[in-house]
This record gives sequence, structure tokens and C-alpha cells, in this order.
Amino acid sequence: MGTRRWLLACSRSPQTSMMLNSYVKRCPVLPVRRKCLLVFSFLVMLTLHPSRSHGYQIQRAYRNAQTSFEQLLEDPERQEVRRYWIECIREFRSVYMAQPKGPMADDALFMTAHLFAKLYEISGTSQDRQEAVDYCQRLLNRFPESEYGSKASQCIAELTGDGRENAGRNRAPAENKNSRVQTGSLVEVKAVRFWSSPTYTRVVLNMASEVPYAYKLWEEGEVDGELERLFIDLDHACIGERIKPYVPSAGALLQNACVAPHGPDAVRVILDMKSVHHYKVFSLANPFRIVVDVRGVPVKKASKIRYEHEQKKPGTTVPRGALAKQLALGVNRIVIDPGHGGKDPGASGYLNGVLEKNVTLEIAQRLARKIQEQLGCEAILTRDGDTYLSLEERTAIANTKNADLFVSIHTNAHIKMASHGAETYFLNLATDEDAILLAARENATSAKSISDLEDILSELMKNAKQEESRRLAGYVQEAMVNERNPQYGRVKDKGVKEAPFYVLLGAEMPCILVEVAFITNPGECRKLNTAAYQEEIANAIATGIQRYVEDIHPTVAEVGI
Repeated sequence: MGTRRWLLACSRSPQTSMMLNSYVKRCPVLPVRRKCLLVFSFLVMLTLHPSRSHGYQIQRAYRNAQTSFEQLLEDPERQEVRRYWIECIREFRSVYMAQPKGPMADDALFMTAHLFAKLYEISGTSQDRQEAVDYCQRLLNRFPESEYGSKASQCIAELTGDGRENAGRNRAPAENKNSRVQTGSLVEVKAVRFWSSPTYTRVVLNMASEVPYAYKLWEEGEVDGELERLFIDLDHACIGERIKPYVPSAGALLQNACVAPHGPDAVRVILDMKSVHHYKVFSLANPFRIVVDVRGVPVKKASKIRYEHEQKKPGTTVPRGALAKQLALGVNRIVIDPGHGGKDPGASGYLNGVLEKNVTLEIAQRLARKIQEQLGCEAILTRDGDTYLSLEERTAIANTKNADLFVSIHTNAHIKMASHGAETYFLNLATDEDAILLAARENATSAKSISDLEDILSELMKNAKQEESRRLAGYVQEAMVNERNPQYGRVKDKGVKEAPFYVLLGAEMPCILVEVAFITNPGECRKLNTAAYQEEIANAIATGIQRYVEDIHPTVAEVGI
């Protein structure tokens, strides 16, 4: 038994350890020295030929994915729950991403497409259908000789209604359409804006008014060898005078962006990406714009080595910053968003000259300092001055910076000046009329547009960290109510609520929007206009964030540090 433990300790890989364990069990009668020699030879072989060990891991992961799928097919009740389908899809997709050109890659791609097609039969959502088509297309493009080619072509034909002879060719992106009819003169593409990092890209197409649009992912080996291409076709549109036809973006996930006429009354936007793991395309109103979010294939990062000053040693004192980093673990970077700014003043206060944009900036700056001091985390402000930012740009900043948390700071307003208290929101469908009106005000849109947003939101929520956001909102709201100096009086607890805020759409980390107080209330407005109360609010939000971090890593919080 001691020999087996020592042998297993020689391997860092869990899969290799399992192989060694199995090997040792099959050789119980060998002398200890011979057993050590044989297994040492086995370890040397794996060192010299690591691909064999990796190949074994890939095959094992594929078999596990197949088992999960078979179990799902045997359970009708689980088949009605979307989460179980997504879990199976992720297992097959991880096999493909581990070795995109490996022997199991085409198997994993086909099974990913097959599961999305099966899920589409249940959900009926266009996004599931599009994902199935895209993965079939990816299989045909990357593995033209695969045994799954005919099945992939048939799947595309069945899902799109096209003939099988069209499958696998570069067709116009008609699979996924927003088909509201536009009449009259052509609508101008006013601006193409983008934010891109090595792993994430957001592109926003600003339009003069609403237009029908379609989109499709096309993977073409001839596009600089390895790039993947995303088309967005805008019907009944024309290119504005200020639009550059070609925008290079070297070094980021987005490599090139091209805007060109596509017939006499249409515009095609072409986005060349280094890789595409998943993507979303949706529209926002007032003004009408089309948002494209693309997440590239994750890049494996080397594990971080903890330095000596970050390790607690008996009889020594741990620096405050290092202590906070140990506590935070996975939460290392927090993006803080001061609401409004620049030409958008936000709500006007009860007192003349008190504006939401100034109050939120003061609170956000104080919160950033507290996060750095108390948690040792990096704090990034979406704006550090009186600058205008669009709502979609704020989320893009959080995603491109790979933030672990996103906190948007606002003050509330109501026609009834007696309204007071604090409330915290996370992204979801609105739960009451007040939440709808608040979301409409913060989104600078109408209540009707909020109702129209529900269809978009149902798609976006598939990958949102909803439960984590709910938990974060709970801790921040609790601290906002209870962690205040009694001299300011009791804070009315308006609770944790749900609403579809534009500024939270597409965020890939836990995200919340905090309405710290009512700027239209006489008493709360006076307090919001003082540095001391702004400090109180910042301290409360920081406390809530810290408790959230302690909750998601309880074992660390219990260590005697």
C-alpha cells in the first residue's frame, strides 16, 4: 500500500494517476523493486510521449460525454430541463476544444450539433437551431472527409429548409433573421463601434432607425488560413458617409471589420475573428442598434505561483494586500460603473444642481479605493470623469477587462418625493411595474420597449451568471440597509429585485445595479450631497462584496488569518 501511494504521488495528472493505480492493482504479486522499476519505466514513457496520455484523456472525456447523453435520453423529465442539455453539450464541446485537430474532434463537433438540434426540437428557439447549423457547418468546413459529413449536410437541410446540395456552401446569412419590414427610404448605418480583447469582442452597429437583419457564422479556411467569419446583413440599409469600409484590429480577437454594399438596398458587415467559441446577436431600441457579442476559444493560462510574502508563515505577519488576495481568490478584478455622465446627467436631485451623474461618480471613486484597500482587488472604473458612455460600452469594458464582478452605481428617482430607500437589481425579466418604469428610465427607453426586450433576454439569460448575481445582490442589499451609521437614520429596505437593464446585458460575470437612494427625496438628496454619506454608501457596498467573496470561498474565510 505504501508503494502504491508513493508511485501515485509521482504523477501530477489525475488521469495518469488513475492509469498507474489500475496498473499496480493488476500486478499485486510482483516484488516491490520490480514493481517500482516497471512503473518508473511507465512514467518515463509518458514523459517522452505525452500525447499518448493526452489522447487517453480525450477518449475518456468523450466516453463520459456519451454516457451523460445516454442517461439524458433515458430520463424524460430531465429532457424537459434545458440545463441538462447544456451540460452535455459542454462536455462534447470541451473534447473538441482540447484537440481541435485531433482524432475525436469531428466526433465531438457532430455530437455538439446533434444535441443542439435535439434541444431545438424541445425549445423551438432560433438560437438553438442556429447553433446546430453553425456546428454542422464547422464540421463540413474543417473536416470535409469526415464520416459525419453526409449527416451534417442533412441536418443543415432539415433545419434551414434548403436542399442538401446547398449545405456546406457560403450562402447569405438567412438562417437567423429579425424580419420586421422596413418601408420608405434606405436606413443609414451611422456608426460601427467595437471593443476587443484577445478573448472577447463586442461590436455595435448604430442605425438611423430599425431595419430587418440576418446573421450567420461562416468558417472559411481561405480567410487568412484560420480565421472565422461572421456576417451581419442589414436589409433596406445604406452606408453612412462617416463609415470606414475597412477597420483592422490586429492583436485582438476581432482581426478585421468590413462594411460593404450587398446589392442595391442592403449592407453586409463582415467580422473576421481569430476564433469563435460562442456568439450572440441582439438589438436594442432608442436608438436602434445591433449588438454582436463574440467569445473566443478559451486560452489555457499557466497557474499563478504564490510569492513568499503572500504565504502565511507561523509567527509572521501577512501584509494586508496579500491577505486580501488570499481571501478573494477568484475575485481579483472588479469593474465599477458610475451611472450616466457627460451629456447624460441622469436624474435631477431635489436640491438645485445635484445630479445623479456626479453623485454616482463620487461614490464609485470611493468604492474603488475601498475595494483596493480592503480586498486587495484591482478596481476599474468605466469612467473617471464627466464622460458620456453608451450603456453597451460599459458592459463591453467589463468583458474586455475580464472582470470577475461588475457593479453599476445609480440613484433612484420618483415623481413622489416621499419615496425613499435602497434597492439592488440583477438581470432578469421585470417583476413589478416599478421595476419596469425604473428599467425604462435607466435604459433611456419606453416601458413598451422593456416588454419587447423579453424575447431578447430569454436568449441572453442562457449563459448569464444569474444565481451568482442574485447572491451578490443579496449581500450588497443587506449591507446597504444594515451597515450604516445610526446617525443617518434607518434605511428603508426595498429589497433585491429583477429587471432587464441594458447596462447588464451580455455581462459574462456576476453583475448588479445598485440604486443607493432616492435623489428626488429631500432628506436623501441632502445626505447624498455630502462626502460623509457617500463614504457610508461606498463602505456598505464594499462590505457586501466582501461577504459575497467570503461566501463563495468559505474554507478560506475559516482559516485563522
